[in-house]
Amino acid sequence: MTEENSLTSPVTEIPGVGLQRAKALNELGIFTIEDLLLYFPFRYEDLRPQNMADLVDQQKVTLEGTIASEPVLARYGRKKNRLNFRLLTNQESVMVTFFNQPWLKKQLTMDEKFAVYGKWDARRRSLTGMKLLPFSTAGSTADIEAIYPANQHIRQNTIKKLVTQTFDLYQDQIETLIPDSLVKKYRLIDRRKMIHDLHFPEDVKAAKIARRTATFEEFFIFQMELQLLKRRDQVANGTAIAYDIEEIKNFIAKLPYELTDAQKRVVNEICYDLKRPIRMNRLLQGDVGSGKTIVAAIVMYAAITAGYQTALMAPTEILAEQHANNLTKIFEGTDVNIGLLTGASGSKSKQRRALLNGIEQGDINLVIGTHALIQDDVVFKNLGLVVIDEQHRFGVKQRETLRKKGMNADVLAMTATPIPRTLAITAYGEMDVSIIDQMPKGRKPVLTSWVKSSNVNGMLDFVKKQFDSGHQAFVVTPLIEESETLDLKNAMALYEQLQTEFSPDYKVGLLHGRMKSDEKDEIMRQFKDNEFQLLVSTTVIEVGVDVPNVTVMIIYDADRFGLAQLHQLRGRVGRGKDQAYCILVADPKNETGIKRMKIMTQSNDGFKISEADLQLRGSGDVFGNKQSGIPEFRIGDPVVDIGALQTAQLEASKIVHTENWQAEPAFKALNEYLEIVMQKNANFD
Repeated sequence: MTEENSLTSPVTEIPGVGLQRAKALNELGIFTIEDLLLYFPFRYEDLRPQNMADLVDQQKVTLEGTIASEPVLARYGRKKNRLNFRLLTNQESVMVTFFNQPWLKKQLTMDEKFAVYGKWDARRRSLTGMKLLPFSTAGSTADIEAIYPANQHIRQNTIKKLVTQTFDLYQDQIETLIPDSLVKKYRLIDRRKMIHDLHFPEDVKAAKIARRTATFEEFFIFQMELQLLKRRDQVANGTAIAYDIEEIKNFIAKLPYELTDAQKRVVNEICYDLKRPIRMNRLLQGDVGSGKTIVAAIVMYAAITAGYQTALMAPTEILAEQHANNLTKIFEGTDVNIGLLTGASGSKSKQRRALLNGIEQGDINLVIGTHALIQDDVVFKNLGLVVIDEQHRFGVKQRETLRKKGMNADVLAMTATPIPRTLAITAYGEMDVSIIDQMPKGRKPVLTSWVKSSNVNGMLDFVKKQFDSGHQAFVVTPLIEESETLDLKNAMALYEQLQTEFSPDYKVGLLHGRMKSDEKDEIMRQFKDNEFQLLVSTTVIEVGVDVPNVTVMIIYDADRFGLAQLHQLRGRVGRGKDQAYCILVADPKNETGIKRMKIMTQSNDGFKISEADLQLRGSGDVFGNKQSGIPEFRIGDPVVDIGALQTAQLEASKIVHTENWQAEPAFKALNEYLEIVMQKNANFD
């Protein structure tokens, strides 16, 4: 904004806010004057007087009337008291009781008119008072009252007074950020009125209009940031990768299977980006088993035919090695030279030095690895394309560091976690998105069932039959060791229990996150080689583990996992030609838990499941805000307000792609505001 504008000043500029009070406000996320003005109520209390005939038991209501009995203050227990009086309202006498507010006695006078807000008890025809209000005919009882989130260091009333004082002082500096054309188009209100009506609404309707405007403004500002980032990436000098289309066609023709229509579509989308002289920033979504790896292989091969190197970064050594093995088979007979770089190589070994030299000289044109790829001593000769698998497992800076190993290298991020459109718009709004929404022909869906813990014997008999047929099974549990606070099956105890159940005929292994990398790798190698038939594990096997011989996935305490995570775990089976099964062992304690188990047994569609998970648990619980980059909005709910979110994205995109929009007077306030916000976010990152 302008230099004169002090909305960005710290809250200590507000009269009466010293360091102690500022610290309490900081704990609520309030650091600046604007933060306080945008600290909106989370609900309102309806203080409008009601008729006796309309009252509902245990409802919070306001009754008006005349004090019909002398107020009596009675003390009981230690430091406890109650104040009783009768209120004559609509010719009916109602007993009113205020607990532990003895000072009210001095305010109450016989035959005087008052309004009382409290909880109605229909059986006793009485009211437990919460607030004493002036009589409405005096014109001083507001229709609704704002209620703010508070903490132990600052009270509700203090926040309310500070908001009132701050609005009075700074309201003239509040500028409307949404362009006037959009304000009119979507029947919004200006920013000053929006802030006023959210804090001090005349009625419910005014509060709703203000909240609707605030929701759109919040989404709009956020989408403007994302679109500006996207535009900045696009105008930056990228690499135009002139691949050999005939070589790509020949490569695809030699594959032992035909690509699905969805795979063909996304290959075309990505290859179109590769050819353009702008930097690609694309997200490839695909459900477990939809064939993302072969798509990545084709586009990496495209970059290699143009003389560029490519890099594939995976979150774990197991997954990196798996990719290396699979891609070695896929690229057999081509000029692709694959190098595997992980932390296990050792920083000074001859093998690693030879590998680094091959990368720097350009002899190795496809490098697969873990975080080891972003170390300083890894130097590429001509990196043109970066592929990041399970990209949500990496931080923004890690992804950016790898991209900068090349000259504005193109980036293809992949995820097998189906992302609902709500989160795709918020967490990945600056990326172009390609979706593989079709499974390969002949792939059998995993049959999912739910059993209670009292019925596991029949389940174990079924598992033995699978072992008799030469197959293997996973068993997943949420905890490694026994917990005193959570009554959940733990991996250690379950491992011992299942060893007793299946020995000596079958062997049981154990895998968990506290093990060292080489231990985990050795156990997975043994399991892949069928040296033991059952693997008891924590969620360390959630992503990327591929053992085609496993036909059964058993998940204990399944109701403690999110639906998206259950779907990921289920995706670890059904990798081969045989029918696979997922068995959820759970004793849900409520309707939500039962609903979640039913969703899993009824659907194999990861996108539908992730949408349901989002509805039931919220974005932060599904993916973790810090991990996924999903923002925490002040007032908008991206799930409930999906329409506003999509509209904001559309309008922001139109503005950012308009030539010289920043020079237009209509966008002056918005542009200045965005400069401050984006600078603040850049400093924070």
